[in-house]
This record gives sequence, C-alpha cells and structure tokens, in this order.
Amino acid sequence: MDANHLVKLVADLYRFSKENQTFLHTRFGVGEDPLATYKKTIAECMYPDLFGNKPVHIAKAKKAISAYSKATGDPLGEVELMVTFAEYGNKFTVECGDMDEAFYDSLNSMYRRVIKKVLRLPEEQKDGYKGRLKEIMTSSSGIGWGYHDMLADDYYSAFPERRPGAAVD
Repeated sequence: MDANHLVKLVADLYRFSKENQTFLHTRFGVGEDPLATYKKTIAECMYPDLFGNKPVHIAKAKKAISAYSKATGDPLGEVELMVTFAEYGNKFTVECGDMDEAFYDSLNSMYRRVIKKVLRLPEEQKDGYKGRLKEIMTSSSGIGWGYHDMLADDYYSAFPERRPGAAVD
C-alpha cells in the first residue's frame, strides 16, 4: 500500500468511529490532556447518574483503560486511570450504598492490579498514588462483602505500616 492509500485508510478509520478518533488523538498527542476523555468515560461508568437511570458499566470503564494503554504505552497514565477507576467505584458504593459481589470483586481486582503497578514506579512517583490508594481503603471501612478487608489486606501488604487498632509488639 502506498502512502496516499495509507493516509486515506487512516482518515476513513478516523471518520468511522468516535473511539478511533479518541485513539488517534491520544496516540498523536492531540489536545491538552490525553487522559481527560478516558477519565470522563471511567467517571460516567463507575459513578453513573442515578437520577438519569444510568447503570454502572464496569467493562466499558476497563476498556477505556485498555484503549489508553494501547494508544500510548504510558504506564503512568495507565496507573492514573486505574486509580481513577478505583476511586469512582469506591465513591459510588460509599455514597450510594451496598452493591453486589461482582462489583466489589471488580474493584478489589483493579485495586490489587494498580498496587502492583504503583510498586514498580520510581520512588518519587509512588507517594501520591500511595496516598490516594490509602484514602480509598480507609473510606471503605464498614462496607460489606469483604470489600474493605481485602483493600486493607492489599494496601498493608504492599505498604507496610502499623494498622490502626493493631496490637503493638
């Protein structure tokens, strides 16, 4: 395929879907904040408008993270989106009430995955994410389905510090 045909193909793909447009904008750094579109999708999926009768869309939120990663290969941006996923999902259950086991399993799984990625970041980048992960964990206290307990276990395993209420040696 010559260059002209290749340019036409990319242009056709661009016009074909909003998803392709977002991918190409992200890949080529078009716009001010390449994470903004993905964060917006995650927010709408994990903390939907209940008055608009919008459901939670975990798979679509995860797909946004995957699409960003494929477009950029940027591990720090991926961590940011994963933490955003966990924050919005946690906020939804804290503010709106008890969810089902599958919802909590998805949040716990994402939380565990992002902790592993944060631990691989350079030291100077870890602290901000560590604080956000701790806030998710502490704000979930009192939520059932073992959700809070799993977050606490994952957090304190990754970032050892004395747990509140733990016995002093």
